[in-house]
Amino acid sequence: MRTSGRGGEGQKYALTSDEDDRDFWGFAQEAEGLFTPLSDEEGARRVHLAGCFPQGGLLRCVDHVGSRRAVAGNAWFELLDGDGAAMGSYFVGEVTVIDVKPSAGGASLVDLTVTLWCENALPGAERPWELVRTGLLNHTGMWHELAPEDRHAWLSVALWSREYHRQGKPDAPAGQVFTLDGRHIVDEDSFYCAIGEAINGPGGYFGWNLDALDDCLRGGWGATTPFTLHWDFSAEARTRLAERVPAGDRELVLFDLLLEIFEERGVSVILR
Repeated sequence: MRTSGRGGEGQKYALTSDEDDRDFWGFAQEAEGLFTPLSDEEGARRVHLAGCFPQGGLLRCVDHVGSRRAVAGNAWFELLDGDGAAMGSYFVGEVTVIDVKPSAGGASLVDLTVTLWCENALPGAERPWELVRTGLLNHTGMWHELAPEDRHAWLSVALWSREYHRQGKPDAPAGQVFTLDGRHIVDEDSFYCAIGEAINGPGGYFGWNLDALDDCLRGGWGATTPFTLHWDFSAEARTRLAERVPAGDRELVLFDLLLEIFEERGVSVILR
């Protein structure tokens, strides 16, 4: 996770050059458009940085809108908590200033409109990030009512905020018993929401695809194998995880493949 220090009151975002950690580009109070669908056919996003105090490479572009010198370059786009500490960050490419206006957020601030490339900022991720920022992602089951497309965005926030959540906490030792609630597992994404919560608590991450799950089971992501997984309401989950998926030169039902992955990595799954 990248960190640029702490922001001032009301600052939710910060940018730092990807090429030089010392080239800090400034804070912003809002970043409208970062988590919306792509802005144009070429895949760029148009992001409105409200209440921005540009510095460094970003400040050098402000007076050159419309020219090649308005391109600031690549950066890390950090999301800040209520104390101004970085919760997580996204790599953004070809940040280009296309408009500058005085800001209502303060006399020394401006509102910048920029275009940028960002592969990982998914539509629907803004709400879970706000829950993390405000400390309200603090009880289980908050993902249960999400629409299918928003569950994937939830998982993305769990992934990019994992270091912030864990705060250096070591993995649970081998031999632990975890309980997986199968009542709300209706598809693959909801399985990863449930297993992440079972291992690492509310908003926790423990994979968001089969390869990532296998990586997490190798250690460093909250649990140490061997461990035991009590899968409650597993019969309900089995009927819903019935999609056939490739597994090497075979094809397996997703539920059975998950059990196979667990077994190979030393997890004893008790179906209940």
